[in-house]
Amino acid sequence: MSAPTRPEPKVYNTSVPDADRLVRLHLSESPFGASPEAVAAATGALERVNRYPAPQRETLVKALAEYWGVSEDQVAVANGSDELVLATALTLGELSRPGLVTAGTFPGYREVLERIGRGAVALPLRDAAIDVKDFAERLPECGIGYVCNPHNPSGTALSRDALFALISAAHDGDVPLVLDEAYQEFSDPGLPQTRDFLERGAPVLALRTFSKAYGLAALRIGYAIGRADLIAEVRRTLNVLPFSVNRVAQAAASAALADQGFLNEIREGTAERRQWFTAELERRGYRYLSSVTNFVAVQVDASAEAQDVLAKDYGILVRDTSMFGFPGHLRVSLGTEDELRKFLDALDQLTAG
Repeated sequence: MSAPTRPEPKVYNTSVPDADRLVRLHLSESPFGASPEAVAAATGALERVNRYPAPQRETLVKALAEYWGVSEDQVAVANGSDELVLATALTLGELSRPGLVTAGTFPGYREVLERIGRGAVALPLRDAAIDVKDFAERLPECGIGYVCNPHNPSGTALSRDALFALISAAHDGDVPLVLDEAYQEFSDPGLPQTRDFLERGAPVLALRTFSKAYGLAALRIGYAIGRADLIAEVRRTLNVLPFSVNRVAQAAASAALADQGFLNEIREGTAERRQWFTAELERRGYRYLSSVTNFVAVQVDASAEAQDVLAKDYGILVRDTSMFGFPGHLRVSLGTEDELRKFLDALDQLTAG
């Protein structure tokens, strides 16, 4: 039987939406795009959009395990890091106890913990950084802990001793510790990370994403690596939504992971852009926080008002860090040099006024 004759497909308007014409320096998006190999893999996967994606994400799990030198049962793939924050909060640790977070950071951890009824204890930052001693002392009282490293929105990173202290506290108290390493790929490869400590057997997981350095933000795909028993519990929770990681995302992520040469170019390009931008900030008399990521927190006293005026009058989107509980700064993504010049010129006019 021949296939039914179908009418010519409607051609939809694919022009850039007005919102995308703005200078987007507010979401830490990569101005370098994604690996050509990842884009080709995503395009090829579109030919099978009538088929459900692999619910266990086996191909990508295997590739990630090989890349990190861990077993496959130490990897869980999900629809972005956000889904993993939710899954870990629903699943790990003593559920009757609140989670431990820091104030002045990504609000998703606290919001999830409160939404599911666990509650959260938020510790204040000290000098725009995690108070490691305080966090380590309080962790045994809680059911789970969340730490953003490198830190969002300050852009700073923990030293090896500080990270070891947190992981040791998790080990000694047998409290799961989730370390969100969404921005780790932008930093120097020698920067300490959770993977360095997995062999110690501590109840820790690292969350990673393909949205930032790999440039796949639109596809929403992230993963966790950690102790096998914790990963098994997270996977059971993720299985409630077996097809949450779509076929296109899985194909693109696998190809992106294989193209480490492209990632190295992104890391180098970001470092150069960060060096240029911070030098410009200094030349123009602005203060900022030292960053290892693809964004810089620029000190602006009236940060909320500045964010709104930059958007309304200049078409430049940046993030007021007050939403993180960290007022007095604008988090500026390292976009193109032209975009950053527009931001700097607009800020000059704003502060002069």
